[in-house]
Amino acid sequence: MSNPFDAILFDLGSTLIYFDGEWPQVFSQANAELIANLKNAGYQIEEEQFLQDFRNRINQYYSSREAEFIEYTSAYFLRSVLADYGYPQISDATVQSCLRAMYAVSQAHWKIEADTLSTLEYLHRAGYHLGMISNASDNEDVQTLVDKAGVRDYFDFILVSAAVGVRKPNPAIFRLALDHWGIPPTRAAMVGDMLGADILGAKNAGLFSIWITRRADGPANRAHLDTIQPDAQIAALGELPGLLHQLDNERE
Repeated sequence: MSNPFDAILFDLGSTLIYFDGEWPQVFSQANAELIANLKNAGYQIEEEQFLQDFRNRINQYYSSREAEFIEYTSAYFLRSVLADYGYPQISDATVQSCLRAMYAVSQAHWKIEADTLSTLEYLHRAGYHLGMISNASDNEDVQTLVDKAGVRDYFDFILVSAAVGVRKPNPAIFRLALDHWGIPPTRAAMVGDMLGADILGAKNAGLFSIWITRRADGPANRAHLDTIQPDAQIAALGELPGLLHQLDNERE
């Protein structure tokens, strides 16, 4: 029996790991950490107004990135707001220190799915090449989550939109992945939870799309249920090996 694909790409959040916190509380704590670190670094800012401006700036660019599928980084948001406050020369070290403290709050709430390691191990032993594509505004945050989950060694590469400048469903980020392996899109599959990013992106780039649904019930996905159809669907990662066997049998 052969493999139906040479390579499989994975999303990270809500695919390999899940969030067990309450976002409003996490955002509040993360904001407090950001402000405390900025003040410790000597920046004189009015807390509530700064946070409002920071979040407004992020929301403004989030709207742009969802239309253009380009990525704006958290460092860019922070620098641009501080420049408006009269601090145009914030050092790289200070930016990273502040963002690291801010993201540490949410990182504590991301946990690995129970079937992630066993599924990745099976795929690795079966000879699949594995890669990861994650939409995120901070590359270091994703890299930290990958290491926290203990999955880095399974992947040939980890592409983060903050590092490459484009985000799913932009076909360019999928082409970067395929170019790493030198394989055509028909020999790769994408596994992810977001219809508008993972599934649409895979289909537009010519990859086989696999929608994982156990954490996919949200407004963004419900809006696409009638318009974006995956090539296959699984409820949990543990179902992926069985699906791959089925696809291989169907091909024969």
